[in-house]
Amino acid sequence: MQSFRSQPWHARASETVFDILQSSSHGLTQSEAQWRLQQVGANHLPRQSGPSHWQLLLRQFRSPLIYILGIAALVSVAIGDLKDAGFIVAVLILNAAIGGYQEWRAEQSSRALQQLLKIRAAVMRDGEVCEIDADDVVPGDVVWLESGNRIPADIRLIHTHNLEVDESLLTGESLTVLKHSRWIGEESTPLADHLNMVYAGSMVVRGRGRGIVVATGAATAVGQLALDMMTTTVGKPPLLKRMEQFSQVVALSVVIAAVGIAWLGILKHGYNLIEMFLFSIALAVSAIPEGLPVALTVALSVTTRRMARRGVIVRRLPAVEGLGSCTLIASDKTGTLTCNELTVRQIYLPNGEGFEVTGEGFTPVGQVLFQGQIITPDHVALDRIARAGVLCNEADLHHSDGQWTWRGDPTDIALLTMAHKLGWSREPTLNLYPQVNEIPFEPEHQFAATYHVIENEVHVLVKGAPERLRTMCEVSSGPSPWDCSHQMAKQGYRVLALAEGVAPSSLDSTQVPPEPSKLKLLGFVGMIDPLRPGVKDAIASCHAAGIAVWMITGDHPATALAIAQDLNLATTASQVVTGQALANHSDMQQLIQTTCVFARIAPHQKLQLVNAARASGHFVAVTGDGINDAPALRAANIGIAMGKAGTDVAREAAELVISNDNFTTIVTGIEEGRIAYDNIRKVIYLLVSTGAAEIILLSLAVATGLPLPLLPVQLLWLNLVTNGIQDVALAFEPGENATLHRRPRSPREPIFNRLMIERTLLGAMVMGVVGFVTYNWMLAAGQPVPVARNTLLLLMVLFEIVHIGNCRSESKSVFQLSPLRSPILLMGTTIAFLVHVLAMYMPLGQSLLAIESVSLETWGILILLSLSVLVPIELHKLSRFQGSKDRKRAFH
Repeated sequence: MQSFRSQPWHARASETVFDILQSSSHGLTQSEAQWRLQQVGANHLPRQSGPSHWQLLLRQFRSPLIYILGIAALVSVAIGDLKDAGFIVAVLILNAAIGGYQEWRAEQSSRALQQLLKIRAAVMRDGEVCEIDADDVVPGDVVWLESGNRIPADIRLIHTHNLEVDESLLTGESLTVLKHSRWIGEESTPLADHLNMVYAGSMVVRGRGRGIVVATGAATAVGQLALDMMTTTVGKPPLLKRMEQFSQVVALSVVIAAVGIAWLGILKHGYNLIEMFLFSIALAVSAIPEGLPVALTVALSVTTRRMARRGVIVRRLPAVEGLGSCTLIASDKTGTLTCNELTVRQIYLPNGEGFEVTGEGFTPVGQVLFQGQIITPDHVALDRIARAGVLCNEADLHHSDGQWTWRGDPTDIALLTMAHKLGWSREPTLNLYPQVNEIPFEPEHQFAATYHVIENEVHVLVKGAPERLRTMCEVSSGPSPWDCSHQMAKQGYRVLALAEGVAPSSLDSTQVPPEPSKLKLLGFVGMIDPLRPGVKDAIASCHAAGIAVWMITGDHPATALAIAQDLNLATTASQVVTGQALANHSDMQQLIQTTCVFARIAPHQKLQLVNAARASGHFVAVTGDGINDAPALRAANIGIAMGKAGTDVAREAAELVISNDNFTTIVTGIEEGRIAYDNIRKVIYLLVSTGAAEIILLSLAVATGLPLPLLPVQLLWLNLVTNGIQDVALAFEPGENATLHRRPRSPREPIFNRLMIERTLLGAMVMGVVGFVTYNWMLAAGQPVPVARNTLLLLMVLFEIVHIGNCRSESKSVFQLSPLRSPILLMGTTIAFLVHVLAMYMPLGQSLLAIESVSLETWGILILLSLSVLVPIELHKLSRFQGSKDRKRAFH
């Protein structure tokens, strides 16, 4: 197979291509395809190998903070302080190991998510069309293409029907190319002019086609481009950039403070130069939230995995946080709010008798009822409708391996499902009444017809729009049966008429038959796309969360109203705005303030609605599944594509992909987005407030001329070991019950806002001042400096552990949050505490950190002192959120 890759396929006749690739129009067998897959490899683009474990480890040392610590270690060695140097080196190695592991996990998560975004391809295997992962496509496969597909490989076309392809990815030409399977070019013809070829990565814009795969993976034209692009550097998401800038601002402030403290200690109080140098470095490293990037990555990574488990695939990282800002969801109806599986719910006969059909979706489970009673078998009139629905049909509905599978037009599948409930299936019926001719459905004709041999004569069976079939059927006396169809349409049903007649004896099966006439009306079927389970509750949750929901559909206004009534989005027809009314309305801004249901909307009007919503101040999330939705998806703040029924164009334009096409999943995504944003704020609050507390403590000590309250190694231990474990664990905090019961935040609101500034100052002042007073009191009481430092270090560790409780919620009291609701945080906090306790009681830790065990009395006093940090934060929460039953944030 390898030698065929350089063939000029565009210059070969299709028969020659089949011969070269040893295939046929019936495709490959599964065994042959498997063998070829082993020979040529999986059909994916060349991928740059990820960094090795050593590269990940070494990458952790590329930081100015690490450079500062390295200099400190060298200075310690130079002055003979091998203990401090050894500790600094140990901290560097531990930090690199933790950071490297987190990057490795993020890399694994990214690869796992890519697996969820695989392209599917319809190929012929063992003579049957089936869907497979595009990775499993091999040369020689016969692939079916239709509008909206991304082409999975380089394909020589063997059949086309109005096939237009966007090849701008390869050629840079924005105009689509009309393909012709019978065209054959010269070998020197440029790739952009290969009319009988389609190439991997291109998009089918219109029409249908079929072709044979001639190249996969790196052998494709786009595969060669991929090889050139593998070295391109990927930009960082805006959120990460903002956080890095925030960290840099904090770092600069801390460095200035550290230098100021060192200058004050040397010039005013005569501290040793080397001692203050090491101290200022330790203070800077300790107070700077260098753990923030790791914790931020962990928070986003955790949320990304949580979203993936709940059906939301994140394609662009900022969407994780951005989804929490959503104030409006502009949703498709079909497939998102509804099942996208048409279901026949009503059958009406020409005499006015009506029947109810139970069951939902394409799975043929249900019954046909008349006045609440199951109809008896062999109901002649219903059997004729079922037979017509089965014979005048192009879909397939099969039961295999314990489940139902289907393929074809949804209307046809719905008819087959209805017929199954009446005891009819397609293949046995076709065998009994063989087809001899047909008139395929075309939108301009509004009907389809098939001709079958029934009782030794040719009958024509027709399905189509009632108003179209009315012109073909014989006029009956008495009340008009066509009134039934109008009543069904007013109720929101998609109505289809079925009729039958005897074909003219002169009909030639080799010619296109004329339009049928003198038919007998068999009846009407009313179809509707049922609501997805849970959608109604999900929309209610959106309204409770302050999020508006629009339903935008191309369906008839009556159908849109029926669904909107079930969803409590509208009650009367006047609340449904059509595309025509929208076009004639002069003030769209005023219109969208009072309307949330739009029907018969064209693609460009959906884009107009999205732009109008954004202009009015909404942060808009838009759902879509088709090519025509791509402009609206791109224009939205958050584009959400459907993963199952959606086209590749829609997925390319979106930031998020919903794997199960369910609106309820969007709501869970909003919830996870809000949780992610909350956790990022919690981590920032913890790191900045504890760092500020250390600066306050040390500034007070130096300003009053006291001995340094903490040694450089103790500062590093405090920040990089004890606090470094807890901040990562805090990123796993689950959401609060009221997450979806508060108003959306403003997208322009800074993360470090007034509320966080107030809380940071309160927490830092209490920890810093109480720590200073405790240290000063111990020295005044005659305690040796090493003992006072040991006690103060333990107090600061306890402060961090208690302060974690303050960080868990911005509105709820620490006493309302059970430690068991966040097992990872509980475990991380416990580990951080035990690490310090072990260091206090083990000779190595005692020697390295200059610490020792303390008495039970001291433990009791320090625990009581550490609880003091709860008091001002609890009072602040009470004052800010008193009277708010649902604990909504009060941002300013």
